Amino acid sequence: MPTIMAQTQIQKDKLAITEVSNARAKAFNEMNAPEIAKYFTSDGALMAPGKLVSIGQEAVAEYYQDIFDEFDVVLESHYVEVEVSGNLAYGRGEATVYATSKIDGVASISKSKYLNILERQEDGSWKTTHDIWNTNDVTTQ
Repeated sequence: MPTIMAQTQIQKDKLAITEVSNARAKAFNEMNAPEIAKYFTSDGALMAPGKLVSIGQEAVAEYYQDIFDEFDVVLESHYVEVEVSGNLAYGRGEATVYATSKIDGVASISKSKYLNILERQEDGSWKTTHDIWNTNDVTTQ
């Protein structure tokens, strides 16, 4: 059983990991692809449904920039579970993306579940090593 000091550190880590997720969501809502990418490790993997894996911060930024070029978006997301084991952690969450096409104005709502794997960096911060999700459903309006 972890000591009280270890439990306190785990709680601090869970809070820091949740803050990373919130910062990524904020960057998404600001349609700031480079800001999202900075929360990934240099070799982080983004595994979007129906797409090839995007490896590295530049590829992650390109993936999101393509979305922002085509859609106005709003993201609502939250972790349902966060677990920490040493220098690795995961966050399991749920998300809803509201997207409106910049071309024809068609709006859609996409609900999904996701899993982030994170790694503690040398400076103590947490960055995403892997991000994968799949869609529950998509509704067009």
